[in-house]
Amino acid sequence: MFEYFFILTQTLSWTQARVNGGHVKKTRLATIANFFFPGAGYLILGVKRELALLWLAGVIALTVVEFGIRDSEPTLYAVMFAAVLVMNTAFAIDAYRAGKSIESGLTTA
Repeated sequence: MFEYFFILTQTLSWTQARVNGGHVKKTRLATIANFFFPGAGYLILGVKRELALLWLAGVIALTVVEFGIRDSEPTLYAVMFAAVLVMNTAFAIDAYRAGKSIESGLTTA
């Protein structure tokens, strides 16, 4: 009887390690994706799907505006670049926290 319990616990811990290891990679990928394409990291994690799609649409629009003012308004371009850098950093941090929360089992995807 004890042998069956031991085998069962070993199998469950191995399965849990595989699941958590996969989620660690997913968290890292989501963090990087959310930095470069805010919203994409949430889609990878499977959270905030509706908002993620809206953020991606907003990012595309901001990119068009950003490239449009690059030559004509260099000062505004620098300000916008800095603002986008701060926002993207915040999105990456949030995706990292969401992924860690899923890894720890506090929330589900």
